[in-house]
Amino acid sequence: MKTIGIIREEKAPFDLRTPLSPDHCLELMEKFPGTKVIVQTSPHRCFADNEYISKGIEVKEDMTECDILLGVKEVPVTSLIADKTYLFFSHTIKKQPHNIKLIRNIIQKNIRLIDYETLVWDAGNRIIGFGRFAGIVGTHYAFLMWGKRNDLYHLKYANQCKNMEELYAQYHDIKLNTMRIILCGDGRVAHGAIEFLKKLKIHHVTMEEFLENEYEEAVYVHLRSEDYYVRRDGREWDKSDFYKHPEDYESCFAPYYKKADVMINAIFWKDGIPPFFTREEMKSKDFKIKVISDITCDIPGPLYSTIKSTTIEDPIYGFNQFLGTETQPYQKPYIDVQAVGNLPCELSIDASIEFGEQLIRHVLPNLLIEDKGDIIKNATIAENGKLTDHYKYLTDYVA
Repeated sequence: MKTIGIIREEKAPFDLRTPLSPDHCLELMEKFPGTKVIVQTSPHRCFADNEYISKGIEVKEDMTECDILLGVKEVPVTSLIADKTYLFFSHTIKKQPHNIKLIRNIIQKNIRLIDYETLVWDAGNRIIGFGRFAGIVGTHYAFLMWGKRNDLYHLKYANQCKNMEELYAQYHDIKLNTMRIILCGDGRVAHGAIEFLKKLKIHHVTMEEFLENEYEEAVYVHLRSEDYYVRRDGREWDKSDFYKHPEDYESCFAPYYKKADVMINAIFWKDGIPPFFTREEMKSKDFKIKVISDITCDIPGPLYSTIKSTTIEDPIYGFNQFLGTETQPYQKPYIDVQAVGNLPCELSIDASIEFGEQLIRHVLPNLLIEDKGDIIKNATIAENGKLTDHYKYLTDYVA
């Protein structure tokens, strides 16, 4: 018999999401007989303690009887329980400096760490994540900023909506005027953004149409990395080589920033990849982009305008491209920026429900029954007091 604990989110600011809803807890115990679920009491989870209790799920403070502990964000070092299996987003696989203490304590306490981010299918695609909701909320903010900047309409922040249905309902009576949108990226986040754009019936145009035609309606173009980066030596584009040797590539984004009003950034970025455009280019009169929703929010990253990560409570700031400094939003001729680092929290109920469905369908059978294709093994960062073979490259980071 395995006992699974749903731990309280303790990293500040507190995350409202949860790996499993009350209904998911019941489904898990039915699907895996002999498995028990305990939920740690929490004052800020999107599902209240009473919602679990009403379903017959035990809610209490002490998690020491659990074999497996499920969370969302990093677990504070002081809350880690030795000799347990943990699943959460550890943010350690890129050697993030702020989590050195976390990974060291996980090893010292003989914890088996399985990171959601490293759970992948054979083709390398991630099995589970919140990226879809980051894309949806980030795209909503692009429209919110555009409407407020131009005094066209006013929308509520995503976290002021009960759910996704209420978020979309705001658009029923809004007429979207002429606006030209660039969406960059091709992963789960970008496809969440595309879902939102399709829901609003925004017209999708090709790259050639975007650059050559004029429109009396809102349109968007979807760009992938091969559309705005080229090899410096003129040789053929190679995606694998691009991520291995980004220094051999340069941006060819200029034609797009000369035609766009709004940019939605949903790319995967790593150190060494050139920025979309330079600071000097942003000062040019040819630079037409006035709204940037930076969903990826890498600092430093591909966008010089992302000078800080913003919060759900205060998600938008103005960027003075001439001085490279922050200013009040919605001031022309400056640029408005959204750079919230935890966008899925704004639709925490919807995001938690989808995440729990993925967890039960694709992850827990491999953890509790049979690890087909070594999905769990390959996602295990630490076990038995040491890094696993897949993550030996973190040795210097841990040391």
